Amino acid sequence: MRPALVWLVSLLALLAGCVSNPPRATLADGRPVDTRYTAVGQDSRVQFLILHATEENLADSLRILTQQDVSAHYLLTDDNPPVAYRLVDENRRAWHAGASQWGAATQLNASSIGIEIVHPASQCLPDGSVLQAPYPPQQIEALVQLVKAIVARHQIRPERILGHSDIAPQRKTDPGPAFPWRRLADEGLIPWPDAQRVAALLPGYQQDLPDVAWFQAGLARWGYAVPATGTLDDATRAVVAAFQMKYRPARHDGQPDAETAALLQALLQAPRMPIPAAAGAPR
Repeated sequence: MRPALVWLVSLLALLAGCVSNPPRATLADGRPVDTRYTAVGQDSRVQFLILHATEENLADSLRILTQQDVSAHYLLTDDNPPVAYRLVDENRRAWHAGASQWGAATQLNASSIGIEIVHPASQCLPDGSVLQAPYPPQQIEALVQLVKAIVARHQIRPERILGHSDIAPQRKTDPGPAFPWRRLADEGLIPWPDAQRVAALLPGYQQDLPDVAWFQAGLARWGYAVPATGTLDDATRAVVAAFQMKYRPARHDGQPDAETAALLQALLQAPRMPIPAAAGAPR
């Protein structure tokens, strides 16, 4: 059997069996709970999907994520073909998000699934520039398939598939500027700024750049936890940089500029993407 086919069979087997059957409901004395009725008003406890980069090799990533007080539901290796390890059942809480926020939701460990991707830490070069290795294509292909399966199971909204840097921009930068978010957008998994809309908005913002308060308000509307100070403080720079790293990774200096404004406005004006599969009641 070819390696690619072996990888695909292994991944499909993992995805098919990654949600365990819950134990039969009983009372304390062992009598069964009657489960003949099912409420319509319900959905998955999982509301978010958070992507991380380990910044460690595989051996260290496995050791840290299985033997220390940090974990993730899945670890995706950089092997060829890659292997997806399930470390925590999807029905249980993994300790991957830490102090985190998106919109009104905080402490996202309780409402999210975390995927750690084996990827090396960035390197500082002698000229002061920072080098981050690209993510291998086969690793991203495996990630796309894993994300699709999780999203289908839990009907996670596209705008809630996020990076660690999105939900904790003051302390985290992973999965980093080399991560190909556009690939997930091309698969219909996350929203993306429409290029024509960005081009139409850009000249206006080049003529008249919005003030810092405008950027803070827009980033907060999109979901980021950003201060409403009206000044370009360090916390605001960190959030702007996180946004740029995702949607304009070529330059993520945290400086509000016309292109960043156009990208943000294009996202805010875009129609909301549909929730994948049958979603049940609105959330």
